[in-house]
Amino acid sequence: MAEHELKKVEFTKEMKKTHTIITPNMAPIHFELIKNVMESFGYKVDLLRTQGREIVDEGLKYVHNDTCYPALLSIGQMMHALHSGKYDLDKVALIMSQTGGGCRASNYIHLLRKALKQDGLDHIPVISLNISGLESNAGFKITLPMIRRALAALTYGDLLLLLKNQTKPYEVRKGQSDDLVQKWITELTDLFAQNKAFSQKESKVYYDKIAQSFAAIPIQKTNKIKVGIVGEIYVKYSPLANNNLEDFLYEQGCEVMVPGILGFMIFKVDNRLEDVNLYGGSIAKKNAMSLLKWYFTKYENDLISALKPYPQFTCPSPYSHLKELAGDVIGYGCKMGEGWLLTAEVMELIENGYENVVCAQPFGCLPNHIVGKGMIRKVKEKMPDANIVPIDYDPSATEVNQENRIKLMLAVAQENRDRKEEENKKS
Repeated sequence: MAEHELKKVEFTKEMKKTHTIITPNMAPIHFELIKNVMESFGYKVDLLRTQGREIVDEGLKYVHNDTCYPALLSIGQMMHALHSGKYDLDKVALIMSQTGGGCRASNYIHLLRKALKQDGLDHIPVISLNISGLESNAGFKITLPMIRRALAALTYGDLLLLLKNQTKPYEVRKGQSDDLVQKWITELTDLFAQNKAFSQKESKVYYDKIAQSFAAIPIQKTNKIKVGIVGEIYVKYSPLANNNLEDFLYEQGCEVMVPGILGFMIFKVDNRLEDVNLYGGSIAKKNAMSLLKWYFTKYENDLISALKPYPQFTCPSPYSHLKELAGDVIGYGCKMGEGWLLTAEVMELIENGYENVVCAQPFGCLPNHIVGKGMIRKVKEKMPDANIVPIDYDPSATEVNQENRIKLMLAVAQENRDRKEEENKKS
């Protein structure tokens, strides 16, 4: 092997018993539950919760600042953990997702191995989390039972995030919504350990219980500015990447809506079907993807059904409706990164009353800029009330500048609301 080549270190069956797997943290609620799923299959997992500028600075040591910001942060967070002294470096492994598409995320894992080699830590295994057959490890297998449990966990995460964001701005006792999220994470963790709450039948019961518990929180409804958040998936959900965007908007007196991860998962499966429709391909692959999409959609339908008895909550639209919305303005072959789904999420948010939208973009993320910033004019032609602001996130972007641009968007939102109220009085 040439000196510059990066070796893949196998995560063996024996390592499953001895090694701790470190994972970066994209979506705090969802990943906490996914961590519990992995532990229910016998893996030792540590979910990183570190924050602060030191993570960015650590990432800049290994990843060029022109490279994807999520890669820089994920690698920075993991290298920071390895240097913390918390772990036995001979009994630790790292895990990263690998999409296999046109997005640069396919290369994160190679950048991570390069960083490890640079520090003389290239004996540490790096596990590729993918369903595309890009890499495999004897000690880490993605099985159908694991996919089923992970899907249930993601759906719980979507529901908890949605209910928290729609309750928190109005709660009488501050902090009650956040406390309830933690209570449910703890309870679901215990249930997962008992091999419960995973099946669709069981999940439906707990979706209803979760919705009931949030509906019972005493609230004082006021006229808040409603803001939706879309963007590249990591920056969209990660407080580390978006400088705690949800909390900032909450502090500005807003109600926030963040579309769930389940829709993105259905989108990724549906893309495989579109490939066959557009370019031809295996009937067996098409049938397998159709079955998987049907299965994912069942969980989506159950989540929406759990919210319907509670009119105080805004239900997310089904994936099929988002696809219809997108079809009016963009082609389904536009599927790199978040693809047409990002455009559809903007339109669905506006349709549901969240006319003010922050599009969180890693600087230089070409797919995200095309389907986000690049589609603003076309979306406004269809939806004139749209108030959309694209915000770039990268190592050199200042938090003050980002917040000032968002405040300007909120000022426009306030003007639009005042104008509508005046028009209603006159009519």
